[in-house]
Amino acid sequence: MVDSFVFRYMKEEDIDQILEVEHASFATPWSREAFYNEIYNNKFAVYIVLEEDDKIIGYCGTWIVIDEAHVTNVAILPAYRGRKLGEALLRKMMTIAKEMGARSMTLEVRVTNHVAQSLYRKLGFQNGGIRKNYYSDNQEDALVMWVNI
Repeated sequence: MVDSFVFRYMKEEDIDQILEVEHASFATPWSREAFYNEIYNNKFAVYIVLEEDDKIIGYCGTWIVIDEAHVTNVAILPAYRGRKLGEALLRKMMTIAKEMGARSMTLEVRVTNHVAQSLYRKLGFQNGGIRKNYYSDNQEDALVMWVNI
């Protein structure tokens, strides 16, 4: 099923489509400037997109610092969810991070986002702790998860 989709590195021209995914996925979406800065000013940032017929349907961002990768965002357009595309996207990012020297990967996820937590556990992530009041929109706690890659 994933065969008709293309993974590639994010470019500045992708930001408009990335913002569509971002706004459809998160209560407090990142701004255009945030993505621009990730592309041009953050030497640790690696972002990939998932495309179908030249339309970006998902993306994943990671900061790779020495041997640790920190997932900043992973999102799929709502119409494409439930098709294992988020899993494919995160698996691809895990491979890229490993190729770039990362030996572990971490992320934060809302404590109430059981669908995402289930995906992360499927990929080997384990609970690492709680960040209290992590999310600015409602002060929800974040579950920190880790995996060795």
